[in-house]
Amino acid sequence: MQKLQWIKQKVYSREELPRECNVWRASGRKIVFTNGCFDILHHGHLHLLAEAAGFGNILIVGVNTDASVHRLKGPERPITNEADREFQLASLLCVDAVCLFEEDTPEALIKSIKPDVLVKGGDYTIDKIVGAEFVLANGGSVEIIPFVTGYSTTSIINRIRSL
Repeated sequence: MQKLQWIKQKVYSREELPRECNVWRASGRKIVFTNGCFDILHHGHLHLLAEAAGFGNILIVGVNTDASVHRLKGPERPITNEADREFQLASLLCVDAVCLFEEDTPEALIKSIKPDVLVKGGDYTIDKIVGAEFVLANGGSVEIIPFVTGYSTTSIINRIRSL
């Protein structure tokens, strides 16, 4: 039961997370943020999260809600519901906080938590990273983690369908 409580304590609401970020920041912690759908958690995701965690002391993961995944990825997605995706991510040792966002982009969430570092995968360029301009303007940095070839949720789904 204690371990489940430890995982659940990492899941924050949109209202709670900015307050907790202020506490972390006041104690000198460097806050890192990344986001995604994380529909089927795979090696590429885990690589990104582990690398992202290395840029600071606190790793926050923004997770698209089911409705936003559906809008972004199509009618057959998500495969895994938002509560399960939140739980999986919060279970990872390198993740300190998880928060859902309903919008198609995490821009409002980024502005509310003011991360020191914004991290995205190598399939992005800095001009395409939502929130990059805000983070840079506030003295933060943007890091792009090289994409792990051969790992994507779409390729996993297609491989399963071909069996």
